Amino acid sequence: QVHLVESGGGLVQAGGFLRLSCAASGRTFSTYAMGWFRQAPGKEREFVAAISHSGTSADYADSVKGRFTISRDNAKNTVYLQMSSLKPEDTATYYCAAGRVVAGNTAPYTHWGQGTQVTVSS
Repeated sequence: QVHLVESGGGLVQAGGFLRLSCAASGRTFSTYAMGWFRQAPGKEREFVAAISHSGTSADYADSVKGRFTISRDNAKNTVYLQMSSLKPEDTATYYCAAGRVVAGNTAPYTHWGQGTQVTVSS
């Protein structure tokens, strides 16, 4: 079992940057692949990025490639999402999730955080 808590969201101007963190409880964090998803009002939850349990491989949505970077520190039980060159269309609630495989859809992820709001003003 793993409990996830996101932080680092906020209001930022277009072109700015934010770093989201997701702290996990439990001793099994390093066995989970981790993902970031986001959901804007009236829209479905969408994949943003994911990283393998060891941190050696990552995957990104096309919309964030080159702007966002996912990383993890297994010693700190934390996964990060570094976001730069932010756009108003990046505005959403961002969720981290834990699962057994790196995937670009929500199905394999079994544990979810409560989300953190990111608002990008134009």
